[in-house]
Amino acid sequence: MYVYIYDNWLRAKKFASTVKAMEIRLTDFGIAGKIVRLQNYTDAKALIDDEVRRGAKTIVVVGNDKTFGQILSGAATAGCIFGFLPVGGDNTIAEVLGIPIGADACTVLSRRRIEKLDIGWVNNRYFVSQLKAGPGQLEVFYDERFRVTGQNLLEVVVCNLQPWFWKRNSQDRNFEVVHPQDGKLEAWLRPLTRKRFWGYSYEDPSIFPFSEMEIKSQEPFTVEADGKITKEIRIKIKLAPERVNMIVGRDRKF
Repeated sequence: MYVYIYDNWLRAKKFASTVKAMEIRLTDFGIAGKIVRLQNYTDAKALIDDEVRRGAKTIVVVGNDKTFGQILSGAATAGCIFGFLPVGGDNTIAEVLGIPIGADACTVLSRRRIEKLDIGWVNNRYFVSQLKAGPGQLEVFYDERFRVTGQNLLEVVVCNLQPWFWKRNSQDRNFEVVHPQDGKLEAWLRPLTRKRFWGYSYEDPSIFPFSEMEIKSQEPFTVEADGKITKEIRIKIKLAPERVNMIVGRDRKF
């Protein structure tokens, strides 16, 4: 049984034709199912656990990167198969998974090409897309062997499914995709260097694959993981022992 979890913003009129086309395509493929809509304070884990108890075998996220992160970070180990139907903008994860935007994603879903993907773990919760820490006066320890600090401020970005974009100049647009099946997480450490009177500029990042990382600071620093923002003085990041079963496309980037 399929359960489709729609983000609440899909009610907007501009998405009506896309949603309708997707629902027609799903019916044609014989994989239409129950529709559940996310609300602002929906507990994704409780919702999906309940649907799995009722017999759901495949949970399909319908929305964008933020929707994907909100649901998977809470329920990645729910014991079901996950699919993704991306709609609208802000869909970098879909490209990594090889899933087209809109109704064509239904074809990928119907083919059920399933891969087991890595999951990150930070301070007793999962993250599946991307984590960002700082900037701040951070100390980074990874794999219990190496220590990295910045002369001034340091920013750390840990990627799993969501790629990271950065610019060396106004014309540059780098696109970094990691391999979500290699048994490692990848961290980009980017120092900030004071530059004249307007403050800080970024140096080029260094990339560190790791299995376990600890970040700490004397002052609270911002941590954003799968769209959830907190203030921390210490976090521990590692690869979770579990993996998520995800339906992917033939054109995936890994």
